[in-house]
Amino acid sequence: MKRWLTMALFAVASLGLLPTKSDGSEIDAAQFDSLQAAADAIPESGGILRIPPGEYELTRPLVIKTGNTQIRGGGPATHLVNKNTDGLPALLIENPRFSGKATPDAERLWRVQISDLRISGNEKSGAGIQANYVEEVYIHSVTCTRNGGDGIRLYYCYEDPRISNNLLTYNKACGIYLEGCHDIIVSANQLEENQDALQCLDSFNLAMSGNNLDDHLGDGVVIENTYGSVVASNMIEECQGWAVVLDRDCYGITVSANVIAHEFTGGVDLRDAHGCSLTGNTFTIVKKTGIAVREQSAGITISGNNFSDSWIGEDAEGKPVQKRSNEPAGGEENPNEAAGILLENCKSVVIVGNLFSRLATEPIVERGQCRRILLQANALHSDE
Repeated sequence: MKRWLTMALFAVASLGLLPTKSDGSEIDAAQFDSLQAAADAIPESGGILRIPPGEYELTRPLVIKTGNTQIRGGGPATHLVNKNTDGLPALLIENPRFSGKATPDAERLWRVQISDLRISGNEKSGAGIQANYVEEVYIHSVTCTRNGGDGIRLYYCYEDPRISNNLLTYNKACGIYLEGCHDIIVSANQLEENQDALQCLDSFNLAMSGNNLDDHLGDGVVIENTYGSVVASNMIEECQGWAVVLDRDCYGITVSANVIAHEFTGGVDLRDAHGCSLTGNTFTIVKKTGIAVREQSAGITISGNNFSDSWIGEDAEGKPVQKRSNEPAGGEENPNEAAGILLENCKSVVIVGNLFSRLATEPIVERGQCRRILLQANALHSDE
């Protein structure tokens, strides 16, 4: 009988129904004097740290120093409050032996997940969550608000970082800051009134989709020195700067199927971009410039985009009806202003199949010497 039971348990374990070993690595933070003591109890092999609902004040970062680890709260009622005023983050994920320094590949943490909690700070605190040299980091269902730095900051988290379903609001720097990352997923996040919504620098293969960006004090999406990426199906509204900026040797990037609405400086600024496509986007009441192609950019395709004001048809007398007035209001000289494309000393640009509807500017403005520009099958809609 004993032999049969042993064989049965082995069979169940081989099917994945029971763990082959258990080291008791599920930690309840309520059983410890501090969150840091609970985090330090996670064995080197990893585990789960559960933080129950409550408000937890931090004067130093909560340091997560083990891989194969999940930090899980009880939802937004689990609230980490960063009281630090020296620019330090609330939650720091790194190998502490290399704190603040480049971490060799063999010493990096792997597979750390943060979920189901809320983090807030103050004007002098640092990031909500900062991860340094962590591979396969996964952050989801987290609220990061009013931090003095970035909401989420990933520094050289090279392999497969994922950021999804988070709320990132009122942070003094970026909602999401990515540097030196690779094969990045940023999906289904809501970002509001940070400085910039997202910066992605010196990276590869950003896939950014299904996010909602609103009311940013700077730019929406800033991508620099990054290759082979896609920014698609996002709602980007009311940035004080540009909705999307591609700069510093970007190449092979597609910006597609986004709604870019009511931006105060412009829509997409190609400052230093090559081999990039902008297709199927809607630019509605985007002021000054819808798309700018600058001198250092070349090999650009702009197709199937719609540039429009708030026109919604005609009344019974055939007069145009628009949702927003051309008269000054709310600090705007013209709330209904919409702009088209600016070409500035650039070359090798294809502009095909776009619609320019009731713009306050010329549909396509050329400045300086532009070369190898193909204009074909674009349409202009006006009151005339």
